[in-house]
Amino acid sequence: MVNARSSGTRNRIVVLNPKGGCGKSTVATNIAACYARRGALPALMDYDPQGSTTAWLQRRPDRLPSIHGIVAFRNSMQATRSWQLRVPNEVTTLVVDSPAAITHDDLRELTRDASSILVPVLPSAMDIHAASRCIADLLLVAKINRAERKLAVVANRTRKNTKSFSGLMRFLDSLGIPIIAVLRDSQNYVYAAEHGMGIHEMPPSRVREDMPQIDRVVDWLDGWEERRRQAAGVSTIQRPPGFGLSILRNPQFGSA
Repeated sequence: MVNARSSGTRNRIVVLNPKGGCGKSTVATNIAACYARRGALPALMDYDPQGSTTAWLQRRPDRLPSIHGIVAFRNSMQATRSWQLRVPNEVTTLVVDSPAAITHDDLRELTRDASSILVPVLPSAMDIHAASRCIADLLLVAKINRAERKLAVVANRTRKNTKSFSGLMRFLDSLGIPIIAVLRDSQNYVYAAEHGMGIHEMPPSRVREDMPQIDRVVDWLDGWEERRRQAAGVSTIQRPPGFGLSILRNPQFGSA
């Protein structure tokens, strides 16, 4: 089916962090599963050569709500690139799982029509430094307008009351970018990934501590049209005090 829906009427969610192993696929699959439970067909576009979201879809039980999969990391000799990346017209929510180590051109292309951009961050010095570079590139290279409020951070695999968690939260607070959820380091996410499920598709008694954080992510994503309306007419890019390339030189988070 040829995609006739315009970019302005589809919630295009990009999960992005050039650092591998930060949990992009965990975030992307759980978002897609939540939207599938509502009854509308969402799509998962997998740009990561590791194919984690594609493998998750292949493991997904037939009894669970359908999610349309698009294998973007593999070039087909039997079809044009535009046909390979087509999105069914009935899809109103598209979740993009981005690859690691993307170029600046790829960054601009991936985020060009995004309604929401999520950056998963792990609580380690290496991951914090990588996230700072990623967010700086989004603002300075991809020219993401802060006034549009389409950029948010998800803290992933966290253990509260630890030094690494405290360091992560200090770093995120310094950015002036919303931290919409804090996902704990839980085997529930591992189980869900291995069985092609989302957290909300597991027994509620088992995942009652994890569901509220995924709900927070989806609630924020649902506000994309309202954020776009509020940003209409705002022409200047506003950055919080102290943000910029200088954060990359902060000894607390590593040096560029």
